Amino acid sequence: MSRVPGICAPFATGGRIRRTVLFMCRSIKTLREPYASDVTDDDMRAAALQYVRKISGFRAPSARNAEAFERAVDAIAAATRTLLDDLELKQVSRAASGGDQSD
Repeated sequence: MSRVPGICAPFATGGRIRRTVLFMCRSIKTLREPYASDVTDDDMRAAALQYVRKISGFRAPSARNAEAFERAVDAIAAATRTLLDDLELKQVSRAASGGDQSD
C-alpha cells in the first residue's frame, strides 16, 4: 500500500492494513500566541467543530447524533480553553528575535 505524503500512512493491525491521518484538518488554525491574539470563545468553538467534523466524518450529524456531536464540540472547546489558559510560553522580545535591530 502506498503512502500519500501529508495525508495518511498505512499501518498494520491484526493482519489488516489501516490508514491513519498524520496531519489535522487544514482549516483548524493555531490559537496560541504568537500565531493568534485575542482568541475568542467563537474561535475555540469553530476549531472544536472542525475537529469533531473531521473525527466523526460528518459535516452535520443526523438528528439522532446531534446531541452527542454538540456535547463533543462543547467538551473540546472547553479543553481548548483550559489548554490555552494553562500553556506557559516563553516570551520573546522583538530585539531578541531580530525584529528590532539597528546598525
